Amino acid sequence: MNKGLPSSVRDLLAADGGLAAELINRDCACISVDHELLKQALEKGEGTMSHAEVLTTRPHLFSNSVVFVSEANLARMARMIAVLERVVRLPAYRERVLAYAPPVARHSPGAAGVFLGYDFHLGPEGPQLIEINSNAGGALLNARLLRAQRACCAPVASMMPVPTPVDEALVAMFRKEWHLARSDAALRPLARIVIVDQQPATQYLAPEFELFRQLFEANGIGAMVADPAELSFDGKRLQCRGQLVDLVYNRLTDFALEEPQHAALRAAYLADAVVLTPHPQTHALFADKRNLAALGDDCWLREIGLNEDDRMLLSSSIPRTEEVLPAQAGAFWASRKQWFFKPVAGFGSKATYRGDKVTRRVFEEVSRGGYVAQAVVQPSVRRLLVDGVEQDFKVDLRNYVYRGAVQLVSARLYRGQTTNFRTPGGGFAAVFPVPCQSSAAGCR
Repeated sequence: MNKGLPSSVRDLLAADGGLAAELINRDCACISVDHELLKQALEKGEGTMSHAEVLTTRPHLFSNSVVFVSEANLARMARMIAVLERVVRLPAYRERVLAYAPPVARHSPGAAGVFLGYDFHLGPEGPQLIEINSNAGGALLNARLLRAQRACCAPVASMMPVPTPVDEALVAMFRKEWHLARSDAALRPLARIVIVDQQPATQYLAPEFELFRQLFEANGIGAMVADPAELSFDGKRLQCRGQLVDLVYNRLTDFALEEPQHAALRAAYLADAVVLTPHPQTHALFADKRNLAALGDDCWLREIGLNEDDRMLLSSSIPRTEEVLPAQAGAFWASRKQWFFKPVAGFGSKATYRGDKVTRRVFEEVSRGGYVAQAVVQPSVRRLLVDGVEQDFKVDLRNYVYRGAVQLVSARLYRGQTTNFRTPGGGFAAVFPVPCQSSAAGCR
């Protein structure tokens, strides 16, 4: 049942958006998703998408509620992303991170890389960047989820984001990738995109692949969803099921294309015979977890020319991150409760371990290398009513970014150590901005 906002929160909202967001997340257990609107949003295209089937096979893909975030925190995340994108363009930064990247990452194909995902926790000191992902899933699903929101009361109605043409922006992004990578793009328009993942029909986000296929087709671009085994390369052109491929939307988690079944795609990519996005260099520059140690190295950032304001923003927004090396294993074990251990090329929270939960046997594997240790930042909390019981959910915030511009901000609600899409009441959630209407500290 939607009870609306308590009067104390409504009073605070008029003065301090930062504190109001925290209190609304605690006190307004509203149901914001209109499932009839969600059905329309998912089934609008020509194809086989079924709202009922999606929710039956993936019951925890979408949360029924929304997450409130102050405009100040949204603006701070955007500023930080802009700074990071400037750092990545610096020659000294690229030299440092590409030195430990796989050799394939040194190939520069021109394309920028679609769907960078900047993931944040809201800590006591504001947004804290916990990682960057180079092929962040869920953008189109979240864009459709945003269309299905309703307000539980008048104050919440005033916070609902103004509808924006996200679908159109996503299509424009892929066309931009084509133009960035192809000198003849103005003469030869983008004709066919293949969405590639390992056994795509079995992937948890398979419904999004179908939504993308429909979206591309509706905008005059031929599209198909395929396994990498369906690709072939004759030395000149990449083909899929006998058809020429212009661009591959890469959803693989083999970021360096090292596995044997990806040989055709890798060869076509290195020969510039296909536009691949995102590609190995995007992952190396942004998503390798070791990069967070570089981005938190204030002395080095000063040496390579980053100004003081930008360095202060990074130092206050990136949790301490260190590479785990065998020589420091003892020190990391002794201080393990303050760390979260992550594989350097990890994704989807796989093989990540909270230090206070890690066993000695698992830590021995971690200490052999290939991991970073990141200082634990507790996520913020969203309280919801699930089956009549109030439950606190942890919140991850994801900014979907292309070439430095934030396209969409969404949340993932979960319980346990990491996001898992297995928690009743959890899943993707829309984000509503809470306005700042005073000069209080939370609104600066």
